[in-house]
Amino acid sequence: MSEHHAVITYYATTITQIGPEARDLIEGGMLILFAAGAPAELAEISVLHRVKQGPSAGAPPVGAQLRIGSLSTSLTAIGDAAWRKVADIGHVVINFSGASQSERPGELHVAPVAGADLAAAISVGAEISISG
Repeated sequence: MSEHHAVITYYATTITQIGPEARDLIEGGMLILFAAGAPAELAEISVLHRVKQGPSAGAPPVGAQLRIGSLSTSLTAIGDAAWRKVADIGHVVINFSGASQSERPGELHVAPVAGADLAAAISVGAEISISG
């Protein structure tokens, strides 16, 4: 008998729209998520989404998995205010830097992913989730 450990989903959301200027940022390793209904100037640089589940009361731990469609990477750092922003306004900046500390309080950092792979994974209808 192997031990089974339940996977906790901290957040799950579906991409509804991709801003015209979001692709350049994505290829550069930065994904800005904003809940559907974001102000126009923010929507231009953001990937808009509609939440399916969460966010959890507590922030996910370093090492939690971020999935975008079939792409998967792991959380390396969480800014002090990042999870609260997710909860309050559905906004988060995901930086694919692999940094172990967040210089900006509103960012999540994850292990690097090739820009082309990331860009390919970002499509309307794709699910983004954080689980561990």
